[in-house]
Amino acid sequence: GPVAPRPARATEIARAGHFVAEVRRRLLREFGEAGLYGGGLSVRTTLDPRLQRAAENALRAGLIAYDRRHGWRGPLARGDPDLPVAAQLAGRVPADLPAGWRPAVVAAAGAEEARIRLADGAEGRIPLAELRWARRRLPEQRLGRRVGRAAEALSPGDLVLVERLAADNDGALADPAPAFGLRQIPDVDGALVALDPHSGRVLALSGGFSFAVSRFDRATQAWRQPGSAFKPVVYLAALDRGFGPSSLILDAPFVIDQGHRLGKWKPANYTGTFHGPSTMRLGIERSRNLMTVRLARRIGMDTVADYARRLGVVERMPPLLSMALGAGETTLLRLTTAYAMLVNGGKRVVPAFIDRVQDRQGRTVYRHDRRACPGCVGEGWRGQDEPVLADDRPQAVDPRSAYQIVSMLEGAVRRGTGRTVGAVGKPLAGKTGTTDRSFDCWFVGFSPDLAAGVYVGFDAPRTLGRSETGASAAAPIFRDFMAAALAGAPAIPFRIPPGIRLVRVDARSGRPAPEGGAGTILEAFKPGGEPVARAPERGGGAERVAPRRPRDLN
Repeated sequence: GPVAPRPARATEIARAGHFVAEVRRRLLREFGEAGLYGGGLSVRTTLDPRLQRAAENALRAGLIAYDRRHGWRGPLARGDPDLPVAAQLAGRVPADLPAGWRPAVVAAAGAEEARIRLADGAEGRIPLAELRWARRRLPEQRLGRRVGRAAEALSPGDLVLVERLAADNDGALADPAPAFGLRQIPDVDGALVALDPHSGRVLALSGGFSFAVSRFDRATQAWRQPGSAFKPVVYLAALDRGFGPSSLILDAPFVIDQGHRLGKWKPANYTGTFHGPSTMRLGIERSRNLMTVRLARRIGMDTVADYARRLGVVERMPPLLSMALGAGETTLLRLTTAYAMLVNGGKRVVPAFIDRVQDRQGRTVYRHDRRACPGCVGEGWRGQDEPVLADDRPQAVDPRSAYQIVSMLEGAVRRGTGRTVGAVGKPLAGKTGTTDRSFDCWFVGFSPDLAAGVYVGFDAPRTLGRSETGASAAAPIFRDFMAAALAGAPAIPFRIPPGIRLVRVDARSGRPAPEGGAGTILEAFKPGGEPVARAPERGGGAERVAPRRPRDLN
């Protein structure tokens, strides 16, 4: 008989290679090889096809944008312009190329354009304007001289990837050959993961640019240093130890002797500047390293390690001060789950890829949500009230402290290192992260009902370039994903838990400010922790520190 067509949702899941691979690994751990491949299992996953498409599109676009900023690595291979293109490129082009990308061979290259031939025999051209970016890539991600002639970038016989330009206004009337743009598969990689912060259900996961090229999942399997994206853990621990968003921390040089023959450790801010006594809020928003180290030393690294364990970022973190700046290793999924626990009110959640598994007889053999639900099934729906399920999630951290961090991270998007993300136009919060010499770049954040994290880096660790940070490499990917994910959704504000008082303060000094004053914000305080208005101290105080434009990008 006729074969039933595959459901559209099954097709969507089949394209999410890294997500499906993680589901398979989890099923293998739960049911064993015999149960997985011989049990006739029916698996319902947590994947949201719309968010998965948005994640893949945003990650690919961001990695391509980074790659183009750092120049041309050369053709896929050298071939013969007179031989068929497809045969010469066999095995060199991944099956899951971005839509519209096509292989081609360069037939000729001159001053103003390069002539190409496609796999189907059609001819085209790459104008010089589409080759300007193809400067030679030098060590340390530096660039060679600018391209002045098409022949400086391409030579006859080069096997390359191209994409048809949407609008061809470059000599289209004089030359009927269609115009194409030169494309390149990035050698940098990364990941994006999105989950429901209230349940931990992983809604989207893209573990790299191409599953066909590499099945290594950089969201769940890559252990990398989070850099400044770890700082909210330090500040959360401090808030639970009596500090407040307006508490002043000294931003000044810091030196510590590491012990016999180990020399002195001298952390520094990204800009190399110091700002004197500054509020904890500014420490988060501007990502001040020296403030974070001083704060961690004050509360003790054992305390910081305990909070890292509570949030699931690092299970057994050495109590070393460098860990306060994100020198430990974690995965993107772990760090994003930790941020989810901040925005959900401090409730512990466990990331889940599988909602339910049934055997071949239809019996449920696994269910992520194990709460009892009397009246949900059995007698059918008769218009009765919806059942109320108990919230049995354990409390990982104080919900008031968690909201204070959420408020600070919202400030990082509005005024600090995550300003790129503010273009989405919805309530968002998050933190950039950049490791030493820009080996790893991060942005992790959330809306009230969606947490997401982005990581960008080379699989074999090396610098992304002196000018690259979490703000430039990762935040735009987060921004584009959230813009697509929240398109058409209402602008829901972050939820404020009981026990929080909002006080109008000056954003820089943390002192009480009159309503309507310039630079004022509503700051979140626990009862008894509100700042008290007082006159500036003679001879200098925190309010006398000259304000600086936010430049920290790490």
